[in-house]
Amino acid sequence: MTGAQASPRRPRRTVVAVAAAIYLAIWIVAAIAPVDRFDWFLENLLVFALVAALLAGYRRWPLSDTSYLCMLAFLAMHAVGAHYTYSRVPPGFAASALLGFTRNHYDRVAHFAFGLLFACPVREVLQRTSHLRGLRLGFVTVALLLAASAGYELVEWWVALIVDPHAAYAYLGTQGDVFDSQKDETVALAGALAGVALGAAVARLRNGRKPG
Repeated sequence: MTGAQASPRRPRRTVVAVAAAIYLAIWIVAAIAPVDRFDWFLENLLVFALVAALLAGYRRWPLSDTSYLCMLAFLAMHAVGAHYTYSRVPPGFAASALLGFTRNHYDRVAHFAFGLLFACPVREVLQRTSHLRGLRLGFVTVALLLAASAGYELVEWWVALIVDPHAAYAYLGTQGDVFDSQKDETVALAGALAGVALGAAVARLRNGRKPG
């Protein structure tokens, strides 16, 4: 390949359609009789905004199959967390009992997954819309994901101030940990670093396989 950079491949409609259908099915099941309807509604507000943005931008700025599948994986995990409230997800209790933890760490896993899985679509968008490459691309990707994680923690706090703090407790999901927000952001940062490193490794492998 010479000269100008190739335009990103348009994702196959079947892949996007199947991913959307899978998520819709998971979301509908998770919306049936959630543990805390108020918490479920709050947890889904940002999901509604994200899905609307993806639908609006699909025709003009479609992402890769990998990016859509990464977002599907996270949104499916989030749907489960919203159904049970993150502090009451059954697999989290099972893992805590097995590993001797004193709290349900499903929320920590979800925050790590956010950084890990959204590194791909964020990196892809930056590659298309900026001249960032290499370490600078990785740094900005991680910075944006950390900012998004911190922004989410601020939204949680604002919700608790606006509505009844007792009703919003499930949404905050601190489980009695005064440093819950800081730990959530730390694991999101770790996930973002892992996602960027993985993406860079895959890109090197692909470039190494291209004919010279």
